[in-house]
Amino acid sequence: MGLYEKYILPKCLNLAMKAPAMTKLRSKLVPLAEGRVLEVGIGSGLNLPFYTDAVHVTGIDPSAELQVYAQDIAGTLGMDVEFLTQGGESIPADDNSFDSVVMTWTLCTIPEPDSALAEIRRVLKPGGKVIFAEHGEAPDKSVRKWQNRINPIWNVIGGGCNLNRQIEQLYEGNGFAFADMEKGYIPGPRWATYNYRGIATFA
Repeated sequence: MGLYEKYILPKCLNLAMKAPAMTKLRSKLVPLAEGRVLEVGIGSGLNLPFYTDAVHVTGIDPSAELQVYAQDIAGTLGMDVEFLTQGGESIPADDNSFDSVVMTWTLCTIPEPDSALAEIRRVLKPGGKVIFAEHGEAPDKSVRKWQNRINPIWNVIGGGCNLNRQIEQLYEGNGFAFADMEKGYIPGPRWATYNYRGIATFA
């Protein structure tokens, strides 16, 4: 790991993910989680203030540097969160372990998103739900053109983030259906802000 990935990128990501429009979506979506919760890509812990007192959260993320921020937030809130420094492609949990999975602006960065979604389906209980917010491929041809042009550079400076992932197709291709979903641009550059958010369940 280079100096950029270890020291600069975590600070930049933590700041960028505090955008007001993203915080507003977190405040609406995260309280929908119930029971035993797995947060995939817990990052710097920006979802933690929005969980209800009735849940128990396990958070996984490959970035130990970002988890330092999350641990501080959990401590301030008095939350007992289990942190695992782990990617989403291999989740260290038994089948049918979690009532809810929360994933916000994460699927864009996971190197093998199909493997991660298969793992999420494995550890999610029957009747469980994935609560998600993601950015991805835009519906407008002109915007998609810029996404495809910028993506190779963005992927490097953004820690593996992809601008043009097909979020709906990824979920549906791994056996999920959408109980509820909204789509649309949020404030910011259009090539980075077309968002998908809602709830996915087993098809």
